[in-house]
Amino acid sequence: MNRIAQLDPAHTTGKARQLLDGVQAKMGSVPNLFRVFGNSPAALDAYLLFSGALNSGTLSAKEREQIALVVAEINDCPYCRNAHAVQGTEAGLNKRQIADARNVTPTDPHTVALLNLTRSVVVQRGDISEAEFHAARAGKLTDGEIIETVANVGLNILTNYVNQVAKTVADFPETIPAAHEVKAMRSKTSA
Repeated sequence: MNRIAQLDPAHTTGKARQLLDGVQAKMGSVPNLFRVFGNSPAALDAYLLFSGALNSGTLSAKEREQIALVVAEINDCPYCRNAHAVQGTEAGLNKRQIADARNVTPTDPHTVALLNLTRSVVVQRGDISEAEFHAARAGKLTDGEIIETVANVGLNILTNYVNQVAKTVADFPETIPAAHEVKAMRSKTSA
C-alpha cells in the first residue's frame, strides 16, 4: 500500500492535471509513479523536463534503459526494476540484454564501459577512481556520454527514492532481483 497517495488523474485539477494529461497522451496511461509525483506538480514538472531533455541526448533509448536497470538493481527498487524491464523491451532490448544490464554483464565493449561507469557512479556516489574513469575512456565513452550517464543515474536515483519512500504500488509485471534471476537461469541450463 502506498504511503503517499496516487492521484486519480480524472479527479485532479490545476498544474498536476495538465502534467498527468500530458503523460497520458504520451504513454497511453498514467503509471503509478507519475500519480505519486503529481502530489507535487513542481517535482513532477521537474522530472518530466529532466527526463525529456535526456531523451534528446546522445545516449540511445536502449542505453538509457540499461542505465535505469543497473540503478534500480543496485538500489533494490522493485517498482523501477519492473518498469524498466518493460520499457527496456519497448526500447528494443531483448530478455538477455535486460538480464545482462541488471547484472552488469553485457558483452560489447561500449556497453560494458557504460554500465560499469553507471555502477561505479551509483555505488561510490560519483567519487569514481582514476582506473574507473580510464576504463570508461578505454570503452570509447565521450565526455558527453560520461556526463549523460551521470545525469541518467541522477534521474533514476530520483525515481528509485520516490518509489521507495512512497512504497509505490507496482503497475508493471513483477521481476525478481537479478541475483535470483541468475540462479534461476543457471539451474535451467544445467537441467
